[in-house]
Amino acid sequence: MWIKICANTNLDDALLAIELGADALGFVFAPSKRQVTATEVARITTHLPQAVERVGVFATQNAEEIANIALEAGLTTVQLHGGVNHELAAELAEWDERFKGRLTLIQTLHWHVDADIGCVATVSRQLAEIASAGVVDRVLIDSKVGQATGGTGRTFDWEGAKAVLTKGADRLKLIVAGGLRPENVAEAIHDLNPWGVDVASGVEAHPGRKDPEKLAAFINNARQAKGV
Repeated sequence: MWIKICANTNLDDALLAIELGADALGFVFAPSKRQVTATEVARITTHLPQAVERVGVFATQNAEEIANIALEAGLTTVQLHGGVNHELAAELAEWDERFKGRLTLIQTLHWHVDADIGCVATVSRQLAEIASAGVVDRVLIDSKVGQATGGTGRTFDWEGAKAVLTKGADRLKLIVAGGLRPENVAEAIHDLNPWGVDVASGVEAHPGRKDPEKLAAFINNARQAKGV
């Protein structure tokens, strides 16, 4: 079970997440209450073990801007959060030499909480397109509420999504996000059997600062649910 703790803003939270067993740390460069700069993240990543994945969340569609921030911040992974753009993903993938083969990609898809039924067909089609393009092999499914595209604390319809994600998992590594908390992460894993889970607001004391007890409980519950 791959576990990503997202929306980190300080070194103490990052180190605690690693100590508790997180596989990846996320840093939000998209507009958000938890938004950080490349300079701020670089001060954190220089102190992290090499084995820990450092994920930058981006809403921009400018590949050069993403690449420059990723290099300065010391990222190993780019999470594309501004809609599906196969050309952008392909351009970043072609810059493998610039990143010495270490940059990987995650594509975010949004499940509209206020339109769950329509999302079945939309997300199913998007997963098929991403798999066919063959550029990205990891896809994060996040809740979308109104204009907010992350950190909403709202879950999407897991029952309705089950068939879609089960089919998509045949060709892609699927990551579930959106409203996950220590109290429901095991249920999400049992219902959807994702490759990974991602949490931000569900383990916070307040935006930008993690709650140590929630963080520990989330990681422990996710590991126990998957048996890994």
